[in-house]
Amino acid sequence: MKTKNLVALSLLVGIGAVLHAVIPPIFLGMKPDMMVAMMFLGIILFPEVKSVLLISLVTGVVSAMTTGFPGGQIPNIIDKPITAFVFFGLFLALGKYRNSIISVAVLTAIGTMISGFVFLTAATLVAGFTGPIFALFGTVVLPTAAVSTIAMIILYPVALSVVKRTKLSTPTAISK
Repeated sequence: MKTKNLVALSLLVGIGAVLHAVIPPIFLGMKPDMMVAMMFLGIILFPEVKSVLLISLVTGVVSAMTTGFPGGQIPNIIDKPITAFVFFGLFLALGKYRNSIISVAVLTAIGTMISGFVFLTAATLVAGFTGPIFALFGTVVLPTAAVSTIAMIILYPVALSVVKRTKLSTPTAISK
Protein backbone atom coordinates (compact mmCIF):
# COMPACT_ATOMS: atom_id res chain seq x y z
CA MET A 1 0.00 0.00 0.00
CA LYS A 2 1.42 3.35 -1.03
CA THR A 3 1.90 6.18 1.44
CA LYS A 4 -0.13 8.57 -0.72
CA ASN A 5 -3.05 6.11 -0.65
CA LEU A 6 -2.80 5.98 3.16
CA VAL A 7 -2.87 9.76 3.28
CA ALA A 8 -5.95 9.87 1.03
CA LEU A 9 -7.73 7.26 3.14
CA SER A 10 -6.78 9.19 6.28
CA LEU A 11 -8.25 12.37 4.83
CA LEU A 12 -11.51 10.57 4.06
CA VAL A 13 -11.67 9.20 7.62
CA GLY A 14 -10.89 12.68 8.97
CA ILE A 15 -13.64 14.29 6.92
CA GLY A 16 -16.03 11.56 8.03
CA ALA A 17 -15.01 12.06 11.67
CA VAL A 18 -15.73 15.77 11.52
CA LEU A 19 -19.11 15.15 9.92
CA HIS A 20 -19.86 12.39 12.45
CA ALA A 21 -18.94 14.62 15.37
CA VAL A 22 -20.93 17.69 14.33
CA ILE A 23 -24.16 16.06 13.16
CA PRO A 24 -26.65 16.07 16.04
CA PRO A 25 -28.56 12.95 17.16
CA ILE A 26 -31.95 12.51 15.52
CA PHE A 27 -33.74 9.82 17.52
CA LEU A 28 -32.81 8.11 20.83
CA GLY A 29 -29.18 9.23 20.64
CA MET A 30 -28.69 7.84 17.12
CA LYS A 31 -27.39 10.16 14.43
CA PRO A 32 -26.64 9.87 10.72
CA ASP A 33 -23.24 8.24 10.26
CA MET A 34 -21.54 10.12 7.44
CA MET A 35 -18.34 8.22 8.19
CA VAL A 36 -19.91 5.29 6.37
CA ALA A 37 -20.19 7.34 3.17
CA MET A 38 -16.54 8.37 3.46
CA MET A 39 -15.59 4.73 4.06
CA PHE A 40 -17.49 3.74 0.92
CA LEU A 41 -15.72 6.45 -1.06
CA GLY A 42 -12.39 5.10 0.15
CA ILE A 43 -13.35 1.58 -0.93
CA ILE A 44 -14.45 2.79 -4.35
CA LEU A 45 -11.28 4.82 -4.92
CA PHE A 46 -8.90 2.17 -3.52
CA PRO A 47 -10.56 -1.23 -4.12
CA GLU A 48 -7.95 -3.44 -2.49
CA VAL A 49 -8.45 -5.84 0.43
CA LYS A 50 -5.72 -4.13 2.51
CA SER A 51 -7.29 -0.72 1.98
CA VAL A 52 -10.78 -2.02 2.79
CA LEU A 53 -9.55 -3.66 6.00
CA LEU A 54 -7.62 -0.58 7.08
CA ILE A 55 -10.34 1.99 6.40
CA SER A 56 -13.03 -0.20 7.97
CA LEU A 57 -11.08 -0.72 11.20
CA VAL A 58 -10.09 2.94 11.51
CA THR A 59 -13.61 4.08 10.68
CA GLY A 60 -15.01 1.69 13.29
CA VAL A 61 -12.69 2.97 16.01
CA VAL A 62 -13.24 6.64 15.18
CA SER A 63 -17.02 6.11 14.99
CA ALA A 64 -16.89 4.37 18.36
CA MET A 65 -15.02 7.33 19.85
CA THR A 66 -17.54 9.88 18.55
CA THR A 67 -20.80 7.98 18.95
CA GLY A 68 -23.66 9.43 20.95
CA PHE A 69 -25.58 6.15 20.93
CA PRO A 70 -25.76 4.53 24.38
CA GLY A 71 -23.40 1.52 24.28
CA GLY A 72 -22.61 2.20 20.62
CA GLN A 73 -18.85 1.73 20.86
CA ILE A 74 -18.65 -2.05 20.28
CA PRO A 75 -21.48 -2.09 17.70
CA ASN A 76 -19.58 0.55 15.68
CA ILE A 77 -16.41 -1.55 15.74
CA ILE A 78 -18.40 -4.64 14.66
CA ASP A 79 -20.46 -2.82 12.04
CA LYS A 80 -17.79 -1.10 9.95
CA PRO A 81 -15.65 -4.12 8.88
CA ILE A 82 -18.71 -6.24 8.10
CA THR A 83 -20.32 -3.45 6.12
CA ALA A 84 -17.06 -2.59 4.34
CA PHE A 85 -16.47 -6.12 3.08
CA VAL A 86 -20.11 -6.62 2.03
CA PHE A 87 -19.91 -3.29 0.17
CA PHE A 88 -16.56 -4.28 -1.35
CA GLY A 89 -18.01 -7.60 -2.54
CA LEU A 90 -21.02 -5.88 -4.10
CA PHE A 91 -18.73 -3.29 -5.69
CA LEU A 92 -16.53 -5.97 -7.26
CA ALA A 93 -19.57 -7.97 -8.40
CA LEU A 94 -20.73 -5.06 -10.56
CA GLY A 95 -17.71 -5.53 -12.82
CA LYS A 96 -17.41 -2.92 -15.54
CA TYR A 97 -20.49 -1.03 -14.27
CA ARG A 98 -19.10 -0.45 -10.78
CA ASN A 99 -17.71 3.04 -11.41
CA SER A 100 -20.83 4.60 -12.89
CA ILE A 101 -22.45 7.29 -10.78
CA ILE A 102 -25.70 5.30 -10.70
CA SER A 103 -23.94 2.17 -9.42
CA VAL A 104 -22.04 4.17 -6.81
CA ALA A 105 -25.24 5.87 -5.63
CA VAL A 106 -27.21 2.61 -5.41
CA LEU A 107 -24.34 0.86 -3.63
CA THR A 108 -24.10 3.73 -1.15
CA ALA A 109 -27.81 3.48 -0.33
CA ILE A 110 -27.65 -0.30 0.05
CA GLY A 111 -24.40 -0.16 2.02
CA THR A 112 -25.78 2.45 4.41
CA MET A 113 -28.86 0.33 5.07
CA ILE A 114 -26.65 -2.73 5.66
CA SER A 115 -24.53 -0.69 8.06
CA GLY A 116 -27.59 0.48 9.97
CA PHE A 117 -28.97 -3.04 10.19
CA VAL A 118 -25.65 -4.51 11.37
CA PHE A 119 -25.18 -1.70 13.89
CA LEU A 120 -28.67 -2.07 15.34
CA THR A 121 -28.36 -5.85 15.47
CA ALA A 122 -24.98 -5.59 17.22
CA ALA A 123 -26.37 -2.98 19.61
CA THR A 124 -29.20 -5.33 20.50
CA LEU A 125 -27.05 -8.47 20.88
CA VAL A 126 -23.85 -7.03 22.36
CA ALA A 127 -24.82 -3.79 24.08
CA GLY A 128 -28.24 -4.93 25.28
CA PHE A 129 -30.12 -2.17 23.48
CA THR A 130 -33.86 -2.69 23.85
CA GLY A 131 -35.17 0.31 21.95
CA PRO A 132 -37.48 0.32 18.95
CA ILE A 133 -35.20 -1.08 16.22
CA PHE A 134 -37.72 -0.67 13.40
CA ALA A 135 -38.42 2.90 14.46
CA LEU A 136 -34.69 3.67 14.46
CA PHE A 137 -34.26 2.03 11.08
CA GLY A 138 -37.10 4.11 9.63
CA THR A 139 -36.28 7.40 11.34
CA VAL A 140 -32.47 7.33 11.22
CA VAL A 141 -31.10 4.67 8.86
CA LEU A 142 -33.34 5.35 5.85
CA PRO A 143 -32.88 9.15 5.98
CA THR A 144 -29.13 8.61 6.46
CA ALA A 145 -29.10 6.36 3.39
CA ALA A 146 -30.78 9.12 1.40
CA VAL A 147 -28.37 11.81 2.65
CA SER A 148 -25.34 9.56 2.09
CA THR A 149 -26.48 8.78 -1.43
CA ILE A 150 -26.91 12.46 -2.28
CA ALA A 151 -23.52 13.23 -0.73
CA MET A 152 -21.91 10.46 -2.78
CA ILE A 153 -23.49 11.75 -5.99
CA ILE A 154 -21.83 15.09 -5.29
CA LEU A 155 -18.52 13.86 -3.85
CA TYR A 156 -17.74 10.90 -6.12
CA PRO A 157 -17.11 12.87 -9.34
CA VAL A 158 -15.00 15.40 -7.43
CA ALA A 159 -12.96 12.70 -5.69
CA LEU A 160 -12.56 10.76 -8.93
CA SER A 161 -11.21 13.88 -10.63
CA VAL A 162 -8.75 14.54 -7.80
CA VAL A 163 -7.55 10.92 -7.79
CA LYS A 164 -7.01 10.96 -11.54
CA ARG A 165 -5.17 14.29 -11.53
CA THR A 166 -2.92 13.36 -8.64
CA LYS A 167 -2.43 9.76 -9.83
CA LEU A 168 -3.30 8.41 -6.39
CA SER A 169 -4.65 5.13 -7.73
CA THR A 170 -3.88 2.67 -10.46
CA PRO A 171 -5.69 3.04 -13.81
CA THR A 172 -7.47 -0.32 -13.32
CA ALA A 173 -9.03 0.82 -10.05
CA ILE A 174 -10.53 4.00 -11.50
CA SER A 175 -12.67 4.13 -14.60
CA LYS A 176 -12.15 6.68 -17.34
